Amino acid sequence: MRGRCRTARGPRGGAWSALSSTAVRLGAVAVLLGATAAVGPGAAAAATEASGTPAPYAFTDGARSIEGARSTAEAPPLEPGTAYRSSLPSRGKVSYSLRLDATSNAYVSVTAVPSPGSTVSVIDGLKVSVQDAQGNSCSDDTVSFGAARSPHPIAAWGRREISPTKPLCRSAGAYYVTVERADPEGEGSSPDAWDLELLAMTEPRTAKAAATGAPGAWNSATPQPLQGGTERRRGGAGFTGATPLDQGVWRDYIRPGQTLFYAVPADWGQQLAVTADLGSIPSGGTGYTPGALDLALYNPARGHTAGVSVGYDGEQASGSLPPLPPVDHANRNAAVAQVSAMRFAGSYYLVAHLADSVADTFGDGPFAMTLRVRVSGEPRGGPGYAGESVPEGAFEVSDQDREAAAEGVPVTGGDTAMRVLAVGGIGTGSALLVGLGVWTVLARRRGVA
Repeated sequence: MRGRCRTARGPRGGAWSALSSTAVRLGAVAVLLGATAAVGPGAAAAATEASGTPAPYAFTDGARSIEGARSTAEAPPLEPGTAYRSSLPSRGKVSYSLRLDATSNAYVSVTAVPSPGSTVSVIDGLKVSVQDAQGNSCSDDTVSFGAARSPHPIAAWGRREISPTKPLCRSAGAYYVTVERADPEGEGSSPDAWDLELLAMTEPRTAKAAATGAPGAWNSATPQPLQGGTERRRGGAGFTGATPLDQGVWRDYIRPGQTLFYAVPADWGQQLAVTADLGSIPSGGTGYTPGALDLALYNPARGHTAGVSVGYDGEQASGSLPPLPPVDHANRNAAVAQVSAMRFAGSYYLVAHLADSVADTFGDGPFAMTLRVRVSGEPRGGPGYAGESVPEGAFEVSDQDREAAAEGVPVTGGDTAMRVLAVGGIGTGSALLVGLGVWTVLARRRGVA
């Protein structure tokens, strides 16, 4: 502070110029941070909710554009840890490539985003497959839209796993990710292309030999839904902007055709249980929408894990995810897919979608939705990885993750300033006031000096 006073006593023009320049820079930073917060994924969801037109999906900021190839010979490479944006035609396959080592597990998640207003059939959906250079199948996964036939973001994943019990797909070299629609004939579905978001991740080997047997016994009884007072949390519009939740009863509002994203940190040894309630409407109703509310759970690699579909007749309705095992590295050896998917610690994503057909019978809403999230069990040590995942920290729960879940603020790469802005709800206008305030204070200091 003394140094600043001595500077102020110097030549008037130089001191005022320095102070003005500093104020401009600080004001610009405040404006930039405010604008960034205002246009982030959560803000996009809020803006569309205010306008009454839900955003179909908020893609990762800075995602690279890439075009899938019709032949694996021309498949463009995917870099683990980098988000990509692409598209899928109504007919045919598109392929991408991965260069993998002989020790890491690799996962590729593909999120499909049909255009609002398009149609999808009951059996339509997304299929993702992984093959090695010899054409051996490493994995395949298919996810559909559900009985309501409501277009919304869905994700399927591909896997290359290193395991003594799986002799194929263990070599280093080229691997190919193939993406196609689950209903290639497209009966009952619009012929338009779907937008895609792709994310590849790698999981390092364990320092010690991992267990190859099935996981041990676990409590598979359906727990009672968590009770207590509700707290408001606004869902995000994509995986990257998913709103963190910890254990509690959370209230949000959802419109027909809208999809909301939440992230629940679950550490090694912890068990998730989730119930979704859809509130009644004052006027009641005379119709019925099957599969009106779709709640899906995705693991930290964005792999589909479990789901529940809730019908709606205008009165309150409720549905719970099937019982899930505690998070355990050994779960990957299970034959049941939803047990196998609970294979690593990290953020598990809850994705809630309200069918667009709900508006035909019950109006545009918004409709009150309650998520009852239970996280039971004490965290315990993990498998002891011999290296880092890509992206770093993807398969762990940090103190920052727990703090974010308690506050309901997404972690943005450890940027404390952004989190403070998000907590305070500072938008572009407030940021401008902050910048002007800094300028005023510096000007007053100049006058005193």
